[in-house]
Amino acid sequence: MSEKASVIISGMTCATCAARIEKKINSLDGVERSAVNFASEKATVEYSPQRIELSEILKAVQAVGYQAELIEEESPDNKKELHEREIRKLRVTFIASAILSLPLVLAMFVNIFQIHSLSLLHQPLIQLLLATPVQFIIGYRFYKNAFHSIRAKSPGMDMLVAMGTSAAYFFSIYNGFIKVTAEGENPGLYFEASAIIITLVLLGKLLEALARGRTSEAIKRLIGLKPKTARVIRDGREEDILIHEVTAGDLVVVRPGEKIPVDGEVTEGASAVDESMITGESIPLEKAAGDRVIGATVNRYGTFTFRATEVGKDTVLSQIIKVVEEAQGSKAPIQRLADRVAGIFVPVVIAIAAVTFLVWLLAAGNLTMGLISAVAVLVIACPCAMGLATPTAIMVGTGKGAENGILIRSGESLERAYTLGAVVLDKTGTITRGEPALTDIVSLNGRDHKELLTLAGIAEKRSEHPLGVTIYEAVRKKAGEVADPVSFEAIPGRGVKAVVNGRTVYVGTRKLMEEAGIEGAAAEEKMLMLEEEGKTVMLIAVDRSVEGLIAVADEIKEGSAAAITELKKMGLEVYMITGDNLKTARAIARQAGIDKVMAEVLPERKAQAVEELKKQGFVVAMVGDGINDAPALAAADIGMAMGTGTDIAMESADITLMNGELSKIAAAIELSRKTMRKIKQNLFWAFFYNAVGIPFAALGMLNPIIAGAAMAFSSVSVVSNSLSLKRFKIRKA
Repeated sequence: MSEKASVIISGMTCATCAARIEKKINSLDGVERSAVNFASEKATVEYSPQRIELSEILKAVQAVGYQAELIEEESPDNKKELHEREIRKLRVTFIASAILSLPLVLAMFVNIFQIHSLSLLHQPLIQLLLATPVQFIIGYRFYKNAFHSIRAKSPGMDMLVAMGTSAAYFFSIYNGFIKVTAEGENPGLYFEASAIIITLVLLGKLLEALARGRTSEAIKRLIGLKPKTARVIRDGREEDILIHEVTAGDLVVVRPGEKIPVDGEVTEGASAVDESMITGESIPLEKAAGDRVIGATVNRYGTFTFRATEVGKDTVLSQIIKVVEEAQGSKAPIQRLADRVAGIFVPVVIAIAAVTFLVWLLAAGNLTMGLISAVAVLVIACPCAMGLATPTAIMVGTGKGAENGILIRSGESLERAYTLGAVVLDKTGTITRGEPALTDIVSLNGRDHKELLTLAGIAEKRSEHPLGVTIYEAVRKKAGEVADPVSFEAIPGRGVKAVVNGRTVYVGTRKLMEEAGIEGAAAEEKMLMLEEEGKTVMLIAVDRSVEGLIAVADEIKEGSAAAITELKKMGLEVYMITGDNLKTARAIARQAGIDKVMAEVLPERKAQAVEELKKQGFVVAMVGDGINDAPALAAADIGMAMGTGTDIAMESADITLMNGELSKIAAAIELSRKTMRKIKQNLFWAFFYNAVGIPFAALGMLNPIIAGAAMAFSSVSVVSNSLSLKRFKIRKA
């Protein structure tokens, strides 16, 4: 039996670091698979606890030069503390580096503009004293990580920075202290290049860390929604306890304005609850005894008591956080290209730098230009941008979805949704409400509609059939108290017979009337008309005369037709699938605006119907909410479950739409398309930047300092582009 664990990893500086750690973890006996996300600084590890302990995995990460920490349950506090610790460290080292580098920058200008009054700044010894702490104390992190990367045979960005700055630093020592002694002249110092490159790289890392922190704001907000305490009734009195002390079965009291601590069922009182953090919808929902409430949602008005049913990691919010975290830590298939390139990137860059140096030295006879150009090649190359291109966009995209009630299970799901060609919608509970509702009452002989409905309601009061219950509930809501029938008989498959106020009332099918010897031909035309609209029609007979018709239907949800129109505008083929007869299915499809109908499909054949569409070349999304939809959800390229449905359906799905609105289908697909657009933009600019920058540096057209600045800011631009996804608006259908 395998288990999953999340490990926070600090010390990563580029995508090759993540690849190195992932390779090491995957090589351990007992680890089934792992994914290391450079952007979120987290590793998700699936392992067998019978074969390997978590402590061994942490030690393996530490052995390749990184810090690893297992967090059992994340809180906004420890997450924030870890991130702030990293930013604090980067800020201090950057400021120290900048202070020491500033005189070297001034020295560069002193030399360029021949300012003799400040010539002291150009003395080799002064520059050496300023540059050495930057190179070996502040820059120690680059040497340390470079050493570990060489040992792991996976060189990364640190290797490039260490090599480039070391070349500039030691060449300056040669020029300033060895060559000057031998030849009596100072041919040039490049201490400012090594120090400023390190300073700029640290600035880039600081800005990158600040920006990267914003990519996971959604998950931080979700974690921050958890209440700290709960008010429970124990031994007959109310007491406030910490949230983790609440157990299933506890009675919990919630007052107006308070957050509901855990999931449960209302036992006493009534209120309206704001569930926008789950569904993305701001309108509060009415709650009364028997209704389900969700932890971390906000009680707006009344005071009520509920019985806790799910606590701790079992609450809806905890499950949402788990899904979002796993999605943000996962890899999209498109990332494999970036990973492959990042894996060979640094050795290729080192080879290009070596060739650059040799060409300048041998062909042009210019040692200085060869070294400067080689340093520029080393410091402009940036594997970070490639490593951040995909995960940052996925983190922002999945977070944005979660904020709006769209739970995306993985990066792969997000990418596949981008290519969808067809959407298959289950009818009951997805397009329709999933509950029958009274739609028509037709009088045939001038009898009063209200009287006819009341007679039907009394006759059905003791019925257990769903349609009978629907009629009774409709009457009860309109009239209040419904009288009892004098006698009642349920006739299976036909309807009911009851005595009401001395009159015999039949409510049921044509077959019921035929068997009772009641003539119903006068109602046939109207009955057929209602059935053409997809409604279930029952005849009402009073004292052996058909007096009217009553129609019941599973009505389509408000907004379903508009949502389906939106899907069509997006170029998607929309299908409806149902077990209903073709006549009823077509009637519902007509109301919803669907042209393609798959009717009379048994539950076990739904998955087969999806497979048939896939064989036609479609990338298919299946949308459903019931247990019988689970196989079809699993068979589809993308399974979308309505959050109002069953847990089994949601477990089988790639995307869960928390509030059950069809408009969220279009929103999820649009979010996927925009996220993929950002990923492609990021990858294009990351590759383009390196493809253009490296040749310019090799040709001697780029100063190493400018190259260092360009490298430092390339990854910041990628993260910033991903963050622009935060402006994505979910359109209302």
